[in-house]
Order: sequence, then structure tokens, then C-alpha cells
Amino acid sequence: MRTEWIAKRHGQSNVSQMHYARQGVITEEMNYVAQRENLPAELIREEVARGRMIIPANINHPNLEPMAIGIASKCKVNANIGASPNSSNLDEEVAKLNLAVKYGADTVMDLSTGGGNLDEIRTAIIKASPVPIGTVPIYQVLESVHGKIENLTPDDFLHVIEKHAQQGVDYMTIHAGLLIEYLPLVRSRITGIVSRGGGIIARWMLHHHKQNPLYTHFDDIIEIFKKYDVSFSLGDSLRPGCTHDASDDAQLSELKTLGQLTRRAWEHDVQVMVEGPGHVPMDQIEFNVKKQMEECSEAPFYVLGPLVTDIAPGYDHITSAIGAAIAGWHGTAMLCYVTPKEHLGLPNAEDVRNGLIAYKIAAHAADIARHRIGARDRDDELSTARYNFDWNRQFELSLDPERAKEYHDETLPADIYKTAEFCSMCGPKFCPMQTKVDADALTELEKFLAKEKEVVTQS
Repeated sequence: MRTEWIAKRHGQSNVSQMHYARQGVITEEMNYVAQRENLPAELIREEVARGRMIIPANINHPNLEPMAIGIASKCKVNANIGASPNSSNLDEEVAKLNLAVKYGADTVMDLSTGGGNLDEIRTAIIKASPVPIGTVPIYQVLESVHGKIENLTPDDFLHVIEKHAQQGVDYMTIHAGLLIEYLPLVRSRITGIVSRGGGIIARWMLHHHKQNPLYTHFDDIIEIFKKYDVSFSLGDSLRPGCTHDASDDAQLSELKTLGQLTRRAWEHDVQVMVEGPGHVPMDQIEFNVKKQMEECSEAPFYVLGPLVTDIAPGYDHITSAIGAAIAGWHGTAMLCYVTPKEHLGLPNAEDVRNGLIAYKIAAHAADIARHRIGARDRDDELSTARYNFDWNRQFELSLDPERAKEYHDETLPADIYKTAEFCSMCGPKFCPMQTKVDADALTELEKFLAKEKEVVTQS
């Protein structure tokens, strides 16, 4: 749908949504987002201009259906996919993309590190995707020097970043906030540096005793992002990898630098969101969200989880969805899903499904807690269907209709049970919702209670 919209912008030096918003222009993307969010288009423009909302929409991704990430819009969910040297290939990654979109991913990050030609995999994913695609360019940068981190140069980074932008990537994780002076701050940690991109940058700085090249060449990256309307996703290289390490000096020092970089990008009308932890105990999540808003001038916050406990490998889609719901409630704009395979291995299709549904639940719960307009409408409609024993309508309104029907049909598969006024838990005689009380009976009861109250009052 964006082909004609984009054609009008070719030849301009800055084609970012923020640039147009600050000129008072409501773009077609802003109008589309306004309809999706059921919000005024002028509000969308104001939020984008202010930097509190982004619309990731590379001009080389014409089949994108525009969406917004920001505190004024619904809480969003990202799904990670990506081929590795040990598993997966192009066809499998496109299949994962389609599965992620089917189960409600608002954006998808391609984190491929091998398993085929990375440019071909990325191009195929972008071509097939109606949702914004994010990448971490440093992964391909490392591949370009055959894994020899010490051989990386700033030009290597800039070359791959521009290539991703040309291919149509809508946002990129850029680990520019990890400064060389922050490395000693990880001494007291249990898990040190757990960000893959952050680890690469740290090893480069330790070898060369030079400042982070993504930081020193940040303005060069800004110039690339302007040309294609790529949004920054400022990476948290020092995010905590366990609850012990949460909210420490290393994490908060980097966060302050991310705030400075956010404002530098805004000086050039380039869109920014900021990535966050990680592993955080429940009692520290609100602090983390508010601290990010303070340090980063309310740029959208995009968190991985956070996981609220470290003792449940195989169930980290649950430990992290708990934290994600709390983070979303306090104002986080996008949640990066975690699958059951987190810390254990590369997720398969069923892991993607389970992770996404857990996070759609968390995001929706956050929208209800924030009293967003219409957020609870679907809940009320499903509850009405449940009370009326309309099983097919319940399945239809579920976040995962196939799973809901599958579980119901395990014990009561026949079609006749789709209209039955009971399920297999209570059976036909003990379902409390069969206690139907009509309006006339309630009116008579109210009259009786009123008389009883009057008698008590008089006595």
C-alpha cells in the first residue's frame, strides 16, 4: 500500500516520519496508524514529533502495514527469529515469520548469524513481511571478518548498516551506549555481559583500547538512517543477565548515555526507541521504566522480558511474561518475547507460538491496566460468550483459537458439545453458570430485601 506514498519522498535528504511530523505534516503512515489505534491523527503526529512514539517504516519496505510504538498506543510485542550456523535456513525463517505474524507479532527481528546467505535470508523476510523488521547489524559485521573481532573497523560497521537500510530494514539495534569506561563496572556481576552485540563491542575495545566505534561514528549512522527512515533501537549492551545484576551501576551508566544519544538523533529528526533489561525482580520494574523515561526524555521503551526469577529454564516465557506485564503497565511501549527455549537453544515453531501468546497476554493485560480505550471490549465479549455457552464464539475471540478448541475437544470432541451448557470440568450437573436468574426474579428479590431492611430499621 505504501508504493505511492513513498514515491513522493524520493530525492529528499530526510524522509523520516519524525521529520515530517515536526514540519506539521500528517503522513499517510500516521493516518493509517491513527485508524489502527483509534486515535486522532493529530495526536499521532504530535507524539512522533515529540519523540514519544515511532512509526518504523523504511522507504524500501513498501508492503509494510504501518504501526506505532509508543506510550500513547497499544503495548506492542516483538518476536525474534533467525537462522544460526547450527540450525535453520531461509525457508524455515520465512515460515517462522509467517507463524509470528499469524499469532500477533507487531514487529519481528531477524537475528540470523549463519545457516545460509544472510542477505538472501533478510531480503526474503522483508519481502514477505507486513510488519516492521528489525536487525542487529553487528552480527553480519562479525561474519564479514570471519569472526575475528579484532579485525573490525568503523567502515565495516557503516557498510553493513547501510546495506541493511537499503534492503528495507525498519529499525536496527545499535550498541552505541557501551563506553570503554563502563567495562570495569561489570566486575561485581554474576553474569557479566550477556548482550551478544555488547560482548562483541566490549572485546573490540579491550583489544584496541579505543572507544566504541558505534559511539564515535554515531553521527554517520544518523545520516544513513535519515535517507531511508530507519529507526534506532538503542541496544542495552549492559543489560542484567540475572536478577542479581539488575539496576546496577553498569546498566544505569549505559542508560544515561543512551539518553544522550537519543537526543542527538532527535536533533536530526531520526526516530529512536531504547532497549531495556533483561532480568529484573518485580519490585524493581517500575523503577527501571521510570528511570528510562527520565534519562531518555520519554523515548519509547522496548524491553526483553524482564525475567523476574532465574530458576525456571524451560519456562522462561512465563517468568518473563510476568515481568513484561508489569513493565507494560508502567509504560513500556514494546515487549520483546521470550520463548521456552531461552537460555537453552534455538526456538522452533512451537516455541515461537508459546512465546508469542504469552507476550500477547502480557501486552493486553498491560493495556487493560492502563485503561486504554476499548482494551477490555474483547474480554467482555468473550465473557458474554462464555456465560451463554457459545463455545465457537469463545474460540473465535481467543488469542489462540486453535489451542482453545484443541483443549476443549480433547474430552468433548463431538459437534453437539459446541452448544452444550457445560464443559468437561464441571459436567452437565454442576456448572455454576447454569444458575440463570431472570430479571423478574431479581426484581422480586430486591423488593423482598427492601422490605426486610425496612423492618430491621423500624425495630
